[in-house]
Amino acid sequence: QIFMGLMVNPPKPGDISYLKYATESKSILESLRRRAQIMTDGFNSCRNVVCNFTEGAMYSFPQIRLPQRAMDTAKSAGKAPDVFYCLMLLEATGISTVPGSGFGQKEGVFHLRTTILPAEEDMPAIMSSFKKFNDSFMEQYQDYSKL
Repeated sequence: QIFMGLMVNPPKPGDISYLKYATESKSILESLRRRAQIMTDGFNSCRNVVCNFTEGAMYSFPQIRLPQRAMDTAKSAGKAPDVFYCLMLLEATGISTVPGSGFGQKEGVFHLRTTILPAEEDMPAIMSSFKKFNDSFMEQYQDYSKL
């Protein structure tokens, strides 16, 4: 109850703790913005991935354009294509994401949900790991007969 009270009634100008509160709040929000940018840039640098800038939330929803072979393999495994992708990502990297199919996405369009909350200093390595996985996944399932 104390913490909830502080959230809805934060220190005000003139309060002894206001300067510290304002400084820490600004620092946290700036770090969240930098993390969102790192994640957005990281996703958009990946093959077959498109992501809007995360603004006003702690989640990012990149769209993954899955090759037909990946969708066929997922179906053979009894999995939705985005579930298949997320499970492969988790197994290969330890990065935990939520398949977009759990949010009612449009037929044939695949997303995943991930958070921007890991420590800022860890974000470049996380995005590098994601990119390495995604590049390998896309290469493995690319249907070259259609090129």
